[in-house]
Amino acid sequence: MKNFTFKKNEYFNLALLLYLNYMIHGMSAVILTLNLDFLMQKFSTDMLGISFIISGFGIGRLPILYLAGVFSDKYGRKPSIVLALCGYIIFFIGILITSNLTIAFILALICGASNGILDTGTYPALMEIFPNASGSANILIKAFMSLGQFMLPFIITFIIKNNLYFGYSFILCAIVMTLDLIIILKLAFPPNTSNSKSTTENKTKFSSKPNFFIEGICLILIGFTCTTTFYTMQMWLPTYGESVLNIEKTLALKYISFYSIGSILSIFISSFIIIRFLKPVKIIFIYPLISLVTLIVLWKFPSNLICMVCSFIIGFTAAGGVLQLVLTTMSELFPNGKGKTTGLVSTSSAIAISLIPVITSKLSTYNVKNIVLFNILVTFIGVILAIIVNMRYKKLTLNKK
Repeated sequence: MKNFTFKKNEYFNLALLLYLNYMIHGMSAVILTLNLDFLMQKFSTDMLGISFIISGFGIGRLPILYLAGVFSDKYGRKPSIVLALCGYIIFFIGILITSNLTIAFILALICGASNGILDTGTYPALMEIFPNASGSANILIKAFMSLGQFMLPFIITFIIKNNLYFGYSFILCAIVMTLDLIIILKLAFPPNTSNSKSTTENKTKFSSKPNFFIEGICLILIGFTCTTTFYTMQMWLPTYGESVLNIEKTLALKYISFYSIGSILSIFISSFIIIRFLKPVKIIFIYPLISLVTLIVLWKFPSNLICMVCSFIIGFTAAGGVLQLVLTTMSELFPNGKGKTTGLVSTSSAIAISLIPVITSKLSTYNVKNIVLFNILVTFIGVILAIIVNMRYKKLTLNKK
């Protein structure tokens, strides 16, 4: 990660807090799933009811992405981030206060919208804090998200083993977010450069103009398939262990930790691979292909060891930045409409996050293994789409020296 240093940067404390926010966001992404039993009892509902709440994350994020970007550009990064943190705090505390399923769904909507607002405030802010290393700065967001997902299962396991109140994990997240909010309110932000360009500009000269209706649409759809691959496993790995392997909840929760370790390692290893060996367009084919083979093994030969290994591999190949590489490839092919094309891929990803909890919960009523089978199908489609993109990319660069 060349030129990425914190030294002599007056906004060091601010950057650290922005990353810390994403560690808590990583926890928020799995906190309902990891507390399924407690929440079903609290809301007097079944798995379908909790999945209904979880779907609110994607639904809340989906319509806010464009408007949040406009807000951030017009009013600044600080107001966006402050607004987002308030939304997260309301979610963490509100879930513990209410016993109404509809209100819980509304709180999930608020959390999902807050994530969209946080993204449109934080990514530009980090680009403005580290103008010469914006790519390296932004990829660390994924690392902190994965770190939060790695830590939370251990926190919840500790709570369960000591017979403590399940809500302590929510309270911990709310406290950290509140402290961050108080400190951020006192800190200065770098100048708002709404029209700033990434330091890693597209330099590829294509032999012909890329076709949005072929490779563009394929990449947008890959935004859906790659999100489905990792989000489904993120949601259902512990339940898969409990239902298919009949192991204890505390052991099944560790699959998420293996998944998160894979995700964290992938961020750094993949960055090295991209710099030294392969273009992002190649990785968005290779990684989903590895994920596909891994899912088939998980479905066909379930065991505790297989689940641990597959959790790690899925974390590495699906959750370690494939979506970000899809966005990179999209920007490379269509550099004159980066904002628009990024929004389209992000929207496709948000649709997946909205639909997957509902689809998979219905599949689980028959057999939890059906969820993995469904994921195999979607990932296979993603691999086919990636093949098309790579074939088009090769054709577009065929005459390039």
